[in-house]
Amino acid sequence: MIARVPASSANIGPGFDALGMALTLYAEIGELGVDPDADLPDGAQLADEHHPATVAFRRAGGTGGLWVRSPIPMGRGLGYSAAVRVGGLLVGLAQRSGAGDTTTHEFSQDLADEVLAHAIALEGHADNAAAAVLGGVVATTGDRSIRVPLQLDPAVVVWVPSFSTRTDQSRTRLPATVEFADAVFNVAHVAFLVAALAAGDVDALAHATQDRLHQPSRFASARESHAAYEAALAHGAWSAWLSGSGPTVAALCAIETAPTVAAAMGETSGAVGHTKVLRIDHGGATIEP
Repeated sequence: MIARVPASSANIGPGFDALGMALTLYAEIGELGVDPDADLPDGAQLADEHHPATVAFRRAGGTGGLWVRSPIPMGRGLGYSAAVRVGGLLVGLAQRSGAGDTTTHEFSQDLADEVLAHAIALEGHADNAAAAVLGGVVATTGDRSIRVPLQLDPAVVVWVPSFSTRTDQSRTRLPATVEFADAVFNVAHVAFLVAALAAGDVDALAHATQDRLHQPSRFASARESHAAYEAALAHGAWSAWLSGSGPTVAALCAIETAPTVAAAMGETSGAVGHTKVLRIDHGGATIEP
């Protein structure tokens, strides 16, 4: 079995731990079987017992080995750990249920719920995992997740720096308490953002993705990321945000504007990263023999 799982951009500005967006960049996680000398697919690497894909696979009852092939960069805020964990869980659960002789597996709501429950327990938060499983833009409370209806299908330009961050360390730099006014600000902007996406109101998106809970402190320690963020907004992006805990920056824009936005983000932020022009993935994770 091979699972194919999208990358994701979490938070989308004000939606800290509550919003995620699946992207058209995919990790593949496959069964190696019990033969330790089996050939790996081109570009794949063996996942050892400490790899997050294998840990998830074992949690789901999987036996044998796994390989992973992924262009999703690690530690950059594009949901690498969520993607490979979801993939490991899917392969393990499919192996357990004997689904190896099926065609592409459109898994049930019960299976999606089981995968999400395990992935959230491993991740510690739900936004990336929910987007990886369900696709599209997802709102989640942790115990329940739902896709946001979209009236737009934009380009998603991501500026990916050459340096990385660790989510657990990044979280320790966030304030333990927030001002009441800031909490209200973010609640209002999350609601406004969901409404703007559902209405297809691109003029509202820059306002909707403003944040007071996590981006200011994270941008303060990532000067290049902040430069890429400002460059995107100055060159035609509808909105931009720090992807997850960073340091990647994501921007929404019209498809025809994407090359201009990508060039500006790369030039302004310096020679410390690269850009990718992606789209929103609408299918979520899949598994097939």
